[in-house]
Amino acid sequence: MLGWALTFLVIAAIAALFGFGGIAGASAGIAQILFFIFIVLFVGALIARAVSGRT
Repeated sequence: MLGWALTFLVIAAIAALFGFGGIAGASAGIAQILFFIFIVLFVGALIARAVSGRT
């Protein structure tokens, strides 16, 4: 999922460079949403692993 977020971030940067404001804004928004979902899932996985007690 982090890879998808980075992909949309690159698409947004390229679109912004060429002046496509709508595409850049949409891609940046998608990248931001995916990044925050990734962070939430990552923290959830860390907590689940800590609670389960596995080493």
